[in-house]
Amino acid sequence: MSHKARWYRVHNADTIACLLCPRACLLKEGEYGSCQVRHVEHFELVTDTYGKITAIANDPIEKKPLYHFYPGSNILSIGTFGCNFACTFCQNWRISQGKPPTQDLSVRELVRAAGQNGSIGVAFTYNEPSIWYEYIMDAAPQLRQKGYKVVLVTNGYIQPEPLEELLPFVDAMNIDLKSSRDDFYKHFCGGRLKPVLETIRHASTKTHVEVTHLIVTGQNDKKEQILDLVGLVADIDKDIPLHFSRYFPQHRYTQEATPSEFLHWAWDAAREKLTSVYLGNLQSEKGSNTTCPSCGAVVIRRLGYQVDASGLNGHSCRACGAQLKIVNRDTLPNDRMVRGSVGILRE
Repeated sequence: MSHKARWYRVHNADTIACLLCPRACLLKEGEYGSCQVRHVEHFELVTDTYGKITAIANDPIEKKPLYHFYPGSNILSIGTFGCNFACTFCQNWRISQGKPPTQDLSVRELVRAAGQNGSIGVAFTYNEPSIWYEYIMDAAPQLRQKGYKVVLVTNGYIQPEPLEELLPFVDAMNIDLKSSRDDFYKHFCGGRLKPVLETIRHASTKTHVEVTHLIVTGQNDKKEQILDLVGLVADIDKDIPLHFSRYFPQHRYTQEATPSEFLHWAWDAAREKLTSVYLGNLQSEKGSNTTCPSCGAVVIRRLGYQVDASGLNGHSCRACGAQLKIVNRDTLPNDRMVRGSVGILRE
């Protein structure tokens, strides 16, 4: 059943303008936006995904990836379907570009499930959460009222006004910065670079932000592109954690996986300008641990999703006492839940 959408206006006598993301789709009766979930019905913008989920799991917070936000914790992670980008190399294309089976999950049920099994809250992830705007805006204030954390794993392609409305209810974001080149966004994603940078810049002043960059073989893997991207992040805040993620052949793109040697080079290069740089989708000790920028001590040691945060003393380095930009509770639970992998709902 369709649910009334927010952030739109009547454009003319037979057209509605969606104002949620910078694509600003102009839609006539029955037409869908680029996200494939928002459409015009009886000359009103509605959404197909309110309360509909395709995936749910208790995940390590590090899987989002968030390395500086409640390290070693678990978070209930949910997603629906659809995306306002159309990346040919999408690593989760089955739900971002398709319409898989769904199950209903009301806001009340979500809030009730949020704290089970030691979860710190809810991460809206797997597909693009910003196009799930209405559901998140109803759920996030209630989750926060109950003391749960709200996390978004997003491409950052949202207009400033709806972002501003949402940010007071968000505790952390991982924002995907796909390239330092506007042409890359236009040709491979169907978007633009500037709005994503604006989202990172503004959100980082309001909430905890980390950035992920998927290095796609043959597309955004030139050294000058990596250096430019590192510069863009550093110009916003050199303390924003940057995650380089290894690409694997998916969807309509079949180039070989990102060479591990290039990821190691990117890690070394980025550390010249950024405090915290990590490598994802790669079995490597390099790029896994968090070190104190003041004394160099390892404050968080990681082996896959196993986390040893004994080098932390609250928000400080245990070795030298330096204050670190890590959102953390004073102690982690002794009995940590068995961490589950993502489950895609099926008929």
